Amino acid sequence: MNFILSSLIFTPLLAALFVLLLPARLHKLIKAVALLGALVQMGLAILVYFWFDGAAAANGQQGYQFVEKVNWIGFTLGSLGRFQIDYFVGVDGISISMVLLTGIIGVIGLISSWTITQNIKGYFLLLLLLLTSVMGCFLALDFFLFYLFFEFMLLPMYFLIGIWGGPKREYAAIKFFIYTLVGSLFILLVMIGLYTSVIDPAATAVQMGLLERGTVPGTEVLAQVQQMLQRNQVSNYNLVRTFSIPAMMEPANFIPDSLLHVLSDSRLWDLPLRFIAFLLLFAGFAIKVPSVPVHTWLPDAHVEAPTPISVLLAAILLKVGGYGLIRIVYPIFPDAGAYFAILVGGLGVLSIIYGAMNALAMNDLKKLIAYSSVSHMGFVLLGLASLTIEGVNGAIYMMFSHGIISAMLFLVVGIIYDRAHDRMIQNFRGLANVMPAYTAFVVIAFFASLGLPGFSGFIAELLVLVGGFGAPEATGLLPRWLTVVAVFGLLLSAAYYLWALQRMFFGKYWIFPELRANAIITDLTKREYLMLVPLAVLALLFGIFPHLLLDKIGLTVTGFTELVLQRGQEQLGLILSTLK
Repeated sequence: MNFILSSLIFTPLLAALFVLLLPARLHKLIKAVALLGALVQMGLAILVYFWFDGAAAANGQQGYQFVEKVNWIGFTLGSLGRFQIDYFVGVDGISISMVLLTGIIGVIGLISSWTITQNIKGYFLLLLLLLTSVMGCFLALDFFLFYLFFEFMLLPMYFLIGIWGGPKREYAAIKFFIYTLVGSLFILLVMIGLYTSVIDPAATAVQMGLLERGTVPGTEVLAQVQQMLQRNQVSNYNLVRTFSIPAMMEPANFIPDSLLHVLSDSRLWDLPLRFIAFLLLFAGFAIKVPSVPVHTWLPDAHVEAPTPISVLLAAILLKVGGYGLIRIVYPIFPDAGAYFAILVGGLGVLSIIYGAMNALAMNDLKKLIAYSSVSHMGFVLLGLASLTIEGVNGAIYMMFSHGIISAMLFLVVGIIYDRAHDRMIQNFRGLANVMPAYTAFVVIAFFASLGLPGFSGFIAELLVLVGGFGAPEATGLLPRWLTVVAVFGLLLSAAYYLWALQRMFFGKYWIFPELRANAIITDLTKREYLMLVPLAVLALLFGIFPHLLLDKIGLTVTGFTELVLQRGQEQLGLILSTLK
């Protein structure tokens, strides 16, 4: 078995164990070990990216590469069948971009953390645990394993904001924790419901004596078990329920008369439980995206978090929400995805416009960028709701692009804050005169974020908008006017970025008098160049050569879109016929 994905996940955890054994006074060694762990993880992520075959099968377990699957927890429950949880990880076109992004941003976050002076050992321990959790989320193919990593992200982030944050850090940390925990509880409820409704056909075949343990099952055996299941010919004692996400994607693996079966009679508020489950999962992941109206924790968390944590939060943690929607929600409940397409797309457009308008009203540069994240992540919802090939490609491209660009944006805010201990736009003028190199990177970050052609943000927005405009003919799920409204978000983003750029960087140099005594306004250091140059290069590279990513994700997205759309419409027809 190839263990590269396990190495990718747990390398930071191994580095954290070394840090734990080191005396707290050895600050430089602690930082070096932590950075080495992140560098190794990035190196493995790059290797996986280049080794990943984008032309592999798009659907089913055959489409996942570098798969590791081991029975983890299992015991017999008598008439309730067998309880089984697997350590099941793999990578496909949906996750490969997030794996690469996490590896890169992890190193940037570690370099950015070099200026941390308070409780250094505890900080780097938590940061390494966070990198382990995020990478685990993007690689887990077992829902229980995904949920463990998803939940474990809460603790490091809570303490990183609550201990090393700004004046209102306790409030921001608690708000972040409560919002995310509520979303996690929604996800947990649906996960339990799915577990009671879905079997593992291969493990069930072993229990029935149709297959020897350790034998790779053929499609005939799996089809036989699925047919027997739908005819109620499988004894309860032989049922092996599963948390496997690929198994949950297959309607034939759902137990007849179970809560979440397509033809289940279970209702809540006159809606099938499958629709309720979709809404609960959507709410849980929308909090993490975040989508309006469950976004209010994000500006507080960003404002109070130290710069490295803002970088990690915006660049990779928010992507777990969008990834969960693509990996779990839509493939398992495609019928509800089709039914609630206008709701999802509408919330995406609302996030685009509302986030942009709030950014336009902000005088705190960090809050402006936080609200711009809300706006840009709205494009992910719009692209996914369209269920067009262009739209879903754009949604994934947007997550990757926003990860790179948002990291740059929060770094440039942190740089000016380190020098002046202030982020208010109105307190600075003409910074280009004394910080020309810094201003150049600010211009790159701003224009990349507003979608200037040549940068990765333009490709992402273009694909989403093309998918949205084509949705009425291709899928019939979204009205065109939603996409038309979303276009105005691009105009608003140009307005707030250009407004900030004009006021802070151009004209005669001036700084608010009360800041002059303690401010040391100097241009970029070598460490800051080391963080900003790679991000600027990546934003340009993936803007000029989008095939570098699209070739990796394209076939998987095509298979995903066709599968979800076809099954969604078929299953929605069955469900609606039972409601009449």
